[in-house]
Amino acid sequence: MEELQVVKLKARAKMGSATFIEVLLSIFLPPLGVFLRYGCAVEFWIDLLLTFLGFIPGIIYALYVLV
Repeated sequence: MEELQVVKLKARAKMGSATFIEVLLSIFLPPLGVFLRYGCAVEFWIDLLLTFLGFIPGIIYALYVLV
């Protein structure tokens, strides 16, 4: 039982650090953070388009999709 709790805590810590890195990347390069989570899915292309139209909308959409 204890081992299961330890595994869950480690998985949660990894997920938290991965989300943190994705959010940081989304602030500086919005499409990259979305790409790391979704690949070349629709979310990536929408974010890329919004980033080309204006950097701030790309950041807002990336943070919305990731968080």
